[in-house]
Parts: sequence; C-alpha cells; structure tokens
Amino acid sequence: MASSSIQKLSREEFRRQKDLDAARKAGTAPAALDEEGRAINPHIPQYISQAPWYLDSGAPSLSHQRKPEEDKEKLDNWYDRGVRAGPAAKKYRKGACENCGAMTHKKQDCLERPRKKGAKWTNKNIQADEVIQDIAAGYDAKRDRWNGYDPSEYKKVYDEYAAVEAARQQLREEEIDNRTTTDLAAVRKLAKTTKNKASDPDFGSSEDEDEDEDKYADAADAVGQHMDAKTRITVRNLRIREDTAKYLINLDPDSAYYDPKTRSMRDAPETNVSPEDAKFAGDNFYRYSGESKDVQKLQLFAWQAAARGNDVHLTSNPTAGELLHHEFKQKKEEHRDSTKTSILAKYGGAEYLDAAPKELRQGQTENYVEYSRTGQIIKGKERAKARSKYPEDVYINNHTAVWGSWYNKSVGEWGYRCCHSTLHISYCAGLAGIEATEASSARQLLGAPKDEGPSSSAKDSSEKEKQAAKIEQNFSKQRVGEGDVALDKEKLERALKEEKKRKKNGYEDDDRYSKKSKGTVESSTHDVTEEQLEAYRMTRRMTDDPMANYVDQDD
Repeated sequence: MASSSIQKLSREEFRRQKDLDAARKAGTAPAALDEEGRAINPHIPQYISQAPWYLDSGAPSLSHQRKPEEDKEKLDNWYDRGVRAGPAAKKYRKGACENCGAMTHKKQDCLERPRKKGAKWTNKNIQADEVIQDIAAGYDAKRDRWNGYDPSEYKKVYDEYAAVEAARQQLREEEIDNRTTTDLAAVRKLAKTTKNKASDPDFGSSEDEDEDEDKYADAADAVGQHMDAKTRITVRNLRIREDTAKYLINLDPDSAYYDPKTRSMRDAPETNVSPEDAKFAGDNFYRYSGESKDVQKLQLFAWQAAARGNDVHLTSNPTAGELLHHEFKQKKEEHRDSTKTSILAKYGGAEYLDAAPKELRQGQTENYVEYSRTGQIIKGKERAKARSKYPEDVYINNHTAVWGSWYNKSVGEWGYRCCHSTLHISYCAGLAGIEATEASSARQLLGAPKDEGPSSSAKDSSEKEKQAAKIEQNFSKQRVGEGDVALDKEKLERALKEEKKRKKNGYEDDDRYSKKSKGTVESSTHDVTEEQLEAYRMTRRMTDDPMANYVDQDD
C-alpha cells in the first residue's frame, strides 16, 4: 500500500487492507492514486512509499520522494537600478527627504550630494521617488556572486582592449614590413658593389661572390626580429664582470656611503680625482650630467602646464610635450627681448649692458672663506646682520646711537649709548651727558642728598649700600651659590639650626623659599641667601651616595 498514514487498525480492517494490496499487485484491483491523480505502483516497498511523520499529508502520495521544483524567478530576479517611480514633485512634501525631496528615504539615508540648502527650503531640483522592490532571494540567489550583474557593462572594457590590440598588431606589421624592405635593399646594394669590384682586374676573382652574398644575407634581420643578428645579446641590469665594483674603489670606511639595497653610491668614492678622469664619479654626477637637466626642465614644464589645465603629459605623449616646451621657450625669449627693448627705449642705459662682469672688474681676491658641509660660512667672512622691515640705524638730534642701545641699571630705564640720556628724542650731550649721568647714579646709590652734603649719618650710608648690593644682585647674571662666596659664620649657624628645625617638623617648603617680595625693584632681593643655600646643601640627604645608609657596626 502506498499510503503514508499510520493508524491502529482492527483485525478485520487489517485483513481487508492486505487483500486489497494483494489484488492491486495481481492487477485485479485498480492502483491507488496520489493527490495529483497519478497512479501509484503497488510494488513499491513500504519504506519508500510511506512518508515520514513531518511530511505526512494523510493521503497516499509519493511527493516526498520527488525533487521540489525550483523557482527560476527567485534566481534571476534582481533590483531595477536607477528606476524612478514617475515624475518628480514640484513642491516639497511633508515627511520627504530634506536634501533631495524624495519620499522614499530620509535625509540620513540620502545618496545625493549634500546641498548647501536642501529641497525643503529651496523647492528646487526635487528628485523623483525611487521604486522600492521586495526581492525574495532563494538559497541559490543569496550565494550567487554574479547575481544582478549586467554583462553589457564589461563591453566597454572589452572594446577598448580589442582596439588597443588591433593597433598594436598593425604597428607590428608595419615595422616588420619596413625592416624587411630596408634589410633586403641593403643586401642587394652590397651584393651589387661586390659584383662590380669583382669584375675589376685589380680585385680578386668572382668566385667568392656567392659566398659574400650569403654572408651578408645571414647578417640581415629576419622578419619579426627586433635586434641585429650580430649584436644579439641578453641585456641584464648588471655590471660587466671585469669592471671594479663601486664599493671596492675606495675601501676607506669614511668614504662615500654605499647602499647595498638599492646599489647606489651618490657621492664620489675618490674625492682627489676629478669626475671626468675618475672610473666612477658617483650616481649624482651621472644624474646631473648630459641631458638629464633638460629632461628635468621638461618634466617641470609638463607638471606646470597640466596644473594650468593644459593636456600635457610627458609619459603618455613625450613628443607633444617637447614641442610645446620648445614653443614655450621661444615665446619666452621673444617676450624677454621685446621687454628689454621697450625698457631701453623708454629709460635708456644700453651702454651699461656692454660693461665687463663684476668678477673681471674687481679681479681675484685672497680672502679666505671656509664653508661647512651644508654650505654655511664657518669663518673668513663676517656674517650678515638680520634686517627687519622697520628703519634701522636712523640717528636724530646729533646722536651716534639709536634709542634703546643703553640700559641704566640704577634707574631701570633705557636710553642712548652715546650720551646715556634716558629722555626719548632728546638732544645728544656727548661725554658731558655721560659724566652727569654717572654722577647722578653715584649719588642715588650712596644716598647723599644734594642739600645735606657730608652731614649724612653712617647708618643711612650703610642702608644705601645694602640696597645697592641688592639691586646689583637682582640685575646681575650671577646666580646664588656661584663665584667666590663669602659666608658669615653666625648667619650660617643660624641657617643650619633653622634648616634642621624645618626638616624635623617635616615641612617640605617654607615661606622663605616660596613667597616673593612684592616691593619695588630697589627693595627686592633673592628669597634665599648664600648662608641658607649652604645650610641646605650641608643637611641634604644624598640618595645617590652608596655610603649614605652605611652603619659601622663594632664587633
């Protein structure tokens, strides 16, 4: 029986089912029909005709044994690229893309170029809505790498390569024809000359005539060959084995540097030999010799012309680039000559153009100038002063120095170096002004008033001297602890006690070392004295000292 139904049958029903199966096999009873009306062969075994439980339809069927029909539409179906749904709208619609105005996507999903002002605000150039397709791809369609590919897109590439190949084949045929014609003409001319010489009694007999023709015919290029038969060699990017390698010319390790990776030696290995006479003068000598400079100028011209919008490319079309460069140089020379003629006609001075060069007029010089490797002057010539855009070395009011060339430490003001005057745009007094300024500074330092004279007390004089020492200490370049230091023993002992007390209390910083005086310039001084600095040095723990933690243990 071809039924796939599994149910519990009674004894009578089971007997009738067995009799029906036997009658169908004997051909006395009609065969069972499936859901499509096709007859089921009664001789099919039960394990084939019976469907599994997850495919059981409750009726006799063999559909579970048949291969399901594939949907070809799911395999070949793909999105229509670039298809728009009707004409574009004339006004912006609510909910549309703010950039292009289409209703099928939002602004963050828009593939149009971001506009400065979108279609929402301009109502211009609104794009039509895209066609939204729901493609149900099957198992094969999802895994097909060429699904949705249009073969017509590759036709342009194929046509381009075909055209290039046809042009290359035509050039090859023309080259073969020209070379064959030239070689055969040379052979005939040479054979004719040999024949005429052989007929002359002064020359040898004509027995070797055929031999000569065969020899020169063998030397001629065959059809399709690009090289002469006598000079056919294998070209490699290697030096001749008999030549000395560039890194063996000079074995001094301080000589020219050789890069083994690129096989380059830019400098000359032998500096005491002129480049023209040397076996190898360095890669830079060959790089900047011959026509290499012209090629660099031509390449520069091609780059500048291409940057200005001209179709000039030295690699793709070198002939056109060289012709344009030649025309450019001619026009440049003509323009220069016309400009020179017009300037001479307007201003004159043609007689100065015929003068001898400056080097010949001044002659040779014996001044010694030494240069560094980078081209800078080391010695032998004064260094040029740096110039600015402001007027320099302008002297007014009989001064011989500029304003700001002198600084008065006692007053803290700038002035003129020639007269020590601190008044701007004042008249120069010369040496008399310098003497008057020095006398005034001395009186300010000593504190002697003009009206008191020698009646000043010794206490005021000592105070003024201390202030002068503080000012000197502030404006001097000497730092604390440098030079010849004179220490006061009493102050040093007092500073040691204070330093030990400070470290005992655990203070890292003290107000004496952190706060700064807020007084005037005359009353301010360094926060740390020489005695305090010496006390800090004497009590400082030397962590770098290997004997700092050493303890002598007596036996």
